[in-house]
Amino acid sequence: MESVWDYPRPPRLEATPRRLRVEVAGRVIADTKAGFRVLETSHPPTYYLPPGDVALSVLSQNGRQTLCEWKGRARFFDLVGDGLPMVESVAWCYPAPTRDFAAITGYLSFYSNRVDRCWVDDHEVAPQPGDFYGGWITPDLKGPFKGGPGSMGW
Repeated sequence: MESVWDYPRPPRLEATPRRLRVEVAGRVIADTKAGFRVLETSHPPTYYLPPGDVALSVLSQNGRQTLCEWKGRARFFDLVGDGLPMVESVAWCYPAPTRDFAAITGYLSFYSNRVDRCWVDDHEVAPQPGDFYGGWITPDLKGPFKGGPGSMGW
């Protein structure tokens, strides 16, 4: 069992051989074994999937941007078209991340609470609490997890 309280700050980026999948309306829109995960104290891992393993045709970049002190400026994508429900800011990426996170340039991460299902190997994930962070909680993680009420100061 991994404790998110053993993860570092500043966060660490590491490759993961685990299978990562994202499903919407019964369709797999992302599936890879070539992802990365970001590990940060008190957060469940945030997974990043290579664009070649994502159905980019169902995503459209919107105007939303945020700034992460560790990774740089993120751009967000809406889920649109091809018979799928429209979902705002379902995913994000770092087109020009900081040097320590250069390996995830253009990789996409999905909010598990904005799609129907996300998987790490054969485990359906639970979303990180709250509506800001995008961590994926699997049964092999131990919290408590940042994101819920009263945790912003952690």
